Amino acid sequence: MRALTFAGFTAGAMLGGVSAAAAYGSVSKSSQLFGPSVYRGASGRKSIALTFDDGPTEGTLALLDYLDSEGAMATFFQCGMNVQRFPHIAGHVVAAGHEIGNHTFSHPRLTFRSPEFIDREITEAQKIIQFETGITPMLLRPPYGFRWPGMRAVQHKLSLLGVMWTVMGYDWRWPAKRISDYVLARSFPGGIICLHDGRGVQRNPDTSQTLMAVRTIVPVLKDLGYKFEVVSDILRDRPPAR
Repeated sequence: MRALTFAGFTAGAMLGGVSAAAAYGSVSKSSQLFGPSVYRGASGRKSIALTFDDGPTEGTLALLDYLDSEGAMATFFQCGMNVQRFPHIAGHVVAAGHEIGNHTFSHPRLTFRSPEFIDREITEAQKIIQFETGITPMLLRPPYGFRWPGMRAVQHKLSLLGVMWTVMGYDWRWPAKRISDYVLARSFPGGIICLHDGRGVQRNPDTSQTLMAVRTIVPVLKDLGYKFEVVSDILRDRPPAR
């Protein structure tokens, strides 16, 4: 009986350890457990990266116009389904000189999904973005920032680097002032700001609060001496992940 009790305790402890490791690997910004990933860039120069998830959507065009007026570059992590809907808007993003990353095909939570499902979501988005824009993404941001076993293999297959963030703007639920105040208080050299020009694969989403927040964030950071770089550039001179 003692042996069974001890064995049961050991098995439970092992399962708990596996669960804890999976949870850490899934959500921790610095984790490399499920594939190579970064969450900040080089801090040696006063640069910062604006990133936008879930597009392209109808609201992306107004955002592009504003970024162009400010000379601010950004990285757009796009969903394959939305690129299929709005290939011309995805093309405008490329034509404006911004960077495009992979944000899966249909914006699912990847946790507890099979490696085959994860591969299909990421590979399909990669194919659509390549076909519609002529650009081959080199960066990947999983929806909701959740990673899972199976990602490492597809990242290796497609040569994709995972990208998290240093500050999330919560712009799908907060008003513009709260978004901008929160982001500005947590911005620093080498930072990666995560905002959204879509809402998953929702049709015609309301992204007005995001645009209003960006209209505050960009000029304030410019006045503080920041330069806006795409993620690939902000990673230059960054120490390798440990």
